[in-house]
Order: sequence, then C-alpha cells, then structure tokens
Amino acid sequence: MAKTATNEGALAVIATGGKQYVVHEGTTVSIEKLDGVKEGDTVTFDQVLLVDTGSAKVGMPTVAGAKVTAKVTEIGRAKKVEVVRYRQKSRYFKKNGHRQPFVKVEIQKIVA
Repeated sequence: MAKTATNEGALAVIATGGKQYVVHEGTTVSIEKLDGVKEGDTVTFDQVLLVDTGSAKVGMPTVAGAKVTAKVTEIGRAKKVEVVRYRQKSRYFKKNGHRQPFVKVEIQKIVA
C-alpha cells in the first residue's frame, strides 16, 4: 500500500478485492484489479468497515450509509515475480513468472 500524502482529516477502512485498506482523503492507494474501470473513472466503495471523522464509527460488519469515493489514476501490472521449482539429481527444473495486476486510486471523499 502506497500513501503519497499526509492527512489529519477523515480516515476509513475499506474492503475490496478480499483485502482491507486504511485510506485517508487525498492519498493514493494501490488495490487489487477492478473489472470494468478505466483511468479517470470514479469508483465508490460501499464496504466501509470503519470511519473516523473526529469520532469513530465501527461497523458490524459495515458502517451503514458510509461511502468512499475515489478516482482511478493508473491501471497496470506489478514487477515480475519469478517462481522456480527445482529438484536436485533428478533433472527437474521449472521456472514461471507472474505479474499481479493492480489499480491505483486517489481517495477523494469519505462520507460517514
């Protein structure tokens, strides 16, 4: 997770792609790939687990009515991870590579 700005304002915990992310307004976060979005699109995360805008609201499991709005800034793939399987003395060698897709979003607004 990459933060590019410091902010003492609103804080939220969102769930997307099977993971949870702590986000602040104005920060950029790299998340799992979202289907059907392009660069420049606005996405809304409605699975908000926690909101703190001076007083914390904790959801069970989500906070009712809370939404986080973000703008897609970049779509790409991470650096290659190479996986090597090797068994000595048996001439067994397999090498695979994987590049995980990601979407970078800039958090614009947190609504409690």
